[in-house]
Amino acid sequence: MIRLDIFSDIVCPWCYIGKTHLDRAMESRADHPFRIEWHPFQLNPDMPREGVGHVDYLAGKFGGRERALSMMQNVAKAAKEAGAEMEIDKVAHLPNTLDAHRLIHWAGIEGRQTAMVSRLFRAHWREGLDVGDHATLARIAGEVGMDSAAVARLLATDADRDDLFARDQDARQKGVTAVPTFLIAQQYVVSGAQPVHLWQGVIDELTAKAKE
Repeated sequence: MIRLDIFSDIVCPWCYIGKTHLDRAMESRADHPFRIEWHPFQLNPDMPREGVGHVDYLAGKFGGRERALSMMQNVAKAAKEAGAEMEIDKVAHLPNTLDAHRLIHWAGIEGRQTAMVSRLFRAHWREGLDVGDHATLARIAGEVGMDSAAVARLLATDADRDDLFARDQDARQKGVTAVPTFLIAQQYVVSGAQPVHLWQGVIDELTAKAKE
């Protein structure tokens, strides 16, 4: 198996689209060699813990509400073309994602990390749920087979917050400036929501080398 490290954030639409492309490529190559590990990267590290309104935040960041809405529709179109269902009208809230990253970390300990990432993407982009809300996160944990009560207790503490924040900062110091960023075999970096055929080519090349 070849390690594939993925730096992403749940509220990053291109991370959702990039994961969808990668999933499709791996589905088409059942013998793919990847062992995936997800790593924290907060797209908006200065986000208040309670989050903000999605459109209002984008309007402030990109120069007005009309431009923000246009950008959101363009992203939704790209998602649809990728096969990533996105209900952009439901995404009213933009959360602080540190707690979501904590949940992904804890899911990884139980071998449920990718399932958790998939469920959180769906919760945010298709269902419009607040993935910064502790009750919502605990319920999602239960849906992927974790102990929701135990997760609720952990979320009520600062467990692993400093560690997840430090890992985010370490990634930035090592050159990760945007997400998604993929690190293949701890050597090769692929940035952005790359198309299915690129990942198929990468898988084919790695598989061929393994057989040499």
